[in-house]
Amino acid sequence: MDASPALEAQLHADIAQEIDRLRTQFPRTQELYREVCVLLFFRHGITPTANRLYQLVKKGSMSAPAEALARFWMTLREKSRVRIEHPDLPAELQSATGELAAALWTRAVDMAQEQLATAQLETQRSVADAQVRQAQAEAERDQVRQELKGSAAALDGAQIRITELDQALAISVAAVSTLEERLHLAQQGEQQLQRALETARHDFASELDKLRADGTLAQERLKAAETRALLEIERERQAAARLQKDLDTVTRKAEQGVSRHRDDVQKLQGQLGNLRQQVGVLEGNLEALRTANARYVAEAAQARNQRDQLALSLTHADAKRQVSTAKRAAERTTGPRTSSAPMRKSPRVRKS
Repeated sequence: MDASPALEAQLHADIAQEIDRLRTQFPRTQELYREVCVLLFFRHGITPTANRLYQLVKKGSMSAPAEALARFWMTLREKSRVRIEHPDLPAELQSATGELAAALWTRAVDMAQEQLATAQLETQRSVADAQVRQAQAEAERDQVRQELKGSAAALDGAQIRITELDQALAISVAAVSTLEERLHLAQQGEQQLQRALETARHDFASELDKLRADGTLAQERLKAAETRALLEIERERQAAARLQKDLDTVTRKAEQGVSRHRDDVQKLQGQLGNLRQQVGVLEGNLEALRTANARYVAEAAQARNQRDQLALSLTHADAKRQVSTAKRAAERTTGPRTSSAPMRKSPRVRKS
């Protein structure tokens, strides 16, 4: 005796009765199709289709079950979606949260698969035991029927035995149906966990791409800052060279002026009596030139100090660039890591 057609007929009858109850609770066509989708998918583990829905409900046009089924799948996907995002979380905490969520989903899927395997094994064992008991019951029933042909006196006892065997068979069929329902529920849970895991992996990959893009942008900004620092240092070097050149020119002019005024003094010594007033004026000019010469010397010393400071800043910039290069090499060796600290700009020497 094959129990599969009987089980399918019984399941179809149960679904029909439940749909009749749903007709009174949900008179609208779309709501009725939605509830039938929930009944088939979650209670009986049957994937709903438009043709199956129309055959069971037989209400509305052929587009009505298709529309209801599309809304059902959309609602199911929205409810099973997992998001890990918060605007106030730092980038490192978001990355760690994404990794933790991925680990949790992986662990949950492994546990669900182990539970599913255990449930499947128990179901297979129960089905095998039920089939063995069913075969034994059928054999005993056949034997009792053969004995009934030769002994009318044992008819009542055999009838009682057949009734007991039929009850045991019904119990076995019910147990098999229950185990199959549990198997469908376990498969459904596994599918939901798998979809949630895929969503979490996609979100984690998107967040990782964003962090990598931020790291690349930070490196580009660092290179631009280094370039600006080098240009600023070069401009300061050129300014120092111009100051040195101006100092040399002023010194040369001062020396020429001193020599020229010495010659004038020697020429005017013979005319000292008459030209004392002019000599005093010339001496005053000579003192002014000496003061200007001292100022030029001081400016030259200040320019040399600025040049030394610029050289020191260049040395520091080179050291920082070497440290940055070493850090990037270490990051390429150990894997991509991003820092939440803001990028520090290279020091710029203000021109006096």
